[in-house]
Amino acid sequence: MSTNKELLRKGVKYLTGALPLMFLGPTLIYNAFQNQHTNWHYLVLGIGIAACLSSMVLIFVGLKIIMKGIFND
Repeated sequence: MSTNKELLRKGVKYLTGALPLMFLGPTLIYNAFQNQHTNWHYLVLGIGIAACLSSMVLIFVGLKIIMKGIFND
């Protein structure tokens, strides 16, 4: 039983794409709540929430692909 290295690489690419979003999302959310007096508050908050959600999706897809590569499903 050998692992599929192409799928492993693809899964790691997804995880490396999620890494910056894991830090960017909460930073934007914090910034939005600190600057509630500006008109851009809701836009920055929406972008931060979208970054957090996309990070979670990329992590889920990346781990799913890595498991597929390891167990040859």
